[in-house]
Amino acid sequence: MGKLSDQDRVRLRWRARRGLLENDLMLTRYLDAFETELTDVEVGALTQLFELGDNELMDLLLARTEPDGALDRPAVRDVLFQIRAL
Repeated sequence: MGKLSDQDRVRLRWRARRGLLENDLMLTRYLDAFETELTDVEVGALTQLFELGDNELMDLLLARTEPDGALDRPAVRDVLFQIRAL
């Protein structure tokens, strides 16, 4: 488990900026709460989520859908659980 460098944190924050305000707010709130303690596995899960389109991501964040396929793994589910709980 590695520590996020300042540059990694900036990059993660930048990737969290989304076209849909709801996504942006939820991801920013998550990073505000957990950024300093994220593990490499959690960063990897976030990176997978950041690859999604805004509408697909919003459906996952709001629990309208659940992860499937390559996203259906414990780390992604754990990150989604934390985001949804905030």
